Amino acid sequence: MIYDKAYYIGEQGFYFPKDAEGNYIQYSSVLDSMPDVLQQMRKLIPSHSVFNGAVGSMTGAKALTAKVGEKVLFLHMQANEDSRPHLIGGHGDLVWEGGSFNDAPVTDRETWFIPGGSAVAALYEFKQPGTYVYLNHNLIQAIQLGAAAQVVVSGEWNNDLMEQVRAPSAIQ
Repeated sequence: MIYDKAYYIGEQGFYFPKDAEGNYIQYSSVLDSMPDVLQQMRKLIPSHSVFNGAVGSMTGAKALTAKVGEKVLFLHMQANEDSRPHLIGGHGDLVWEGGSFNDAPVTDRETWFIPGGSAVAALYEFKQPGTYVYLNHNLIQAIQLGAAAQVVVSGEWNNDLMEQVRAPSAIQ
């Protein structure tokens, strides 16, 4: 397998307790927070579901980058819950479910499945420039809780693949 770049995406949930008014509770130490955090964890409802430790850790100025023609390997793990990564505008050309390169990959997957405590590897060759969204396809976790990243791809547009009728512009 040949690739130009590899990105590691660690997905995890956080369980920050809120007070009666819905505000996050501030604690003087991690030890002081433990009883409330453990109570929140028992509900199995994360307050945040994020990539690489924080909401927005791979978006905007911190977005992943690639060039048209580059093959990018995404290595994605989820510690506790199941996840369904998806690359909007692309797919997994090759996907190693379970993350084992000793196994034959499946091909051309739009979304791939990661059982909690497992990993997946997916390879995609970018064909067009633009901003691609890489997210947990459980859209509640992606949009509401933060499990989303962006891949900004530079290069020349290829009208042989898809005709561009007008340049991208702001949404009106």
